[in-house]
Amino acid sequence: MIVLTRLAGPSFALNPDLIERVEATPDTVVTLIGGTKYVVAESVDELLEKVREYRGQVVAAAHRYEQAPPPEPRLRVIPLPVD
Repeated sequence: MIVLTRLAGPSFALNPDLIERVEATPDTVVTLIGGTKYVVAESVDELLEKVREYRGQVVAAAHRYEQAPPPEPRLRVIPLPVD
């Protein structure tokens, strides 16, 4: 998620995968896939940098996950004693 600031006030978190387009009209307008629009205080360049940083963090986390040793199994078979 990226944090953006509404032009008229509070900040909010947005999933950048839902962004369809960003326009400078001159205010920055973010249009989502479903048609919802947000006017934000950040410039187009600032917004794009936030998206790049977010995507870089996702790739880095995936890389760390791939490099991590496999977790120890939590379940194991315990044989029952034979009488």
